[in-house]
Amino acid sequence: MAGFVSHFTNRLDAKGRVSIPAPFRAVLARDGFEGLYCIASPHCQAVDAGGNELLAEIEKRSDTVAKLSPDHDALAVALFGASENPKIDGDGRMTISDMIRDHAGITDQVTFVGMKYKFQIWEPEKFREYRAEAQRRALALLSGQAPAPSPGEPV
Repeated sequence: MAGFVSHFTNRLDAKGRVSIPAPFRAVLARDGFEGLYCIASPHCQAVDAGGNELLAEIEKRSDTVAKLSPDHDALAVALFGASENPKIDGDGRMTISDMIRDHAGITDQVTFVGMKYKFQIWEPEKFREYRAEAQRRALALLSGQAPAPSPGEPV
């Protein structure tokens, strides 16, 4: 199967690094992206991460807005200017930056969650809470019902 699947929880080391799960590193290697592309998720308290496929999706979205317009500039700042490209060391570890820590609330552990074309980086307890809500929404979508809005989501 191609793409990021499953979820894994790993502990940060004393230098603030964490091992990216081996199956995720294999997907990144096949993708050919050097390092990793990370951006704070606009939908939840996680960080979206990936390689060329994630960047292609972001570029496709930004290409729908006229360049040299205020809307395009705002979108470009949000999608590219607020992103990071952490390197993956020879042992398959990445450093958890302040952006990732602050946005996701990470302290000593990280949960990596596969989402086919990207993966997300979560604080483990926040992921458990989100997963319960995501399963409820998915069940409603799969049964043909419109899911109720999440708490704090506009109606």
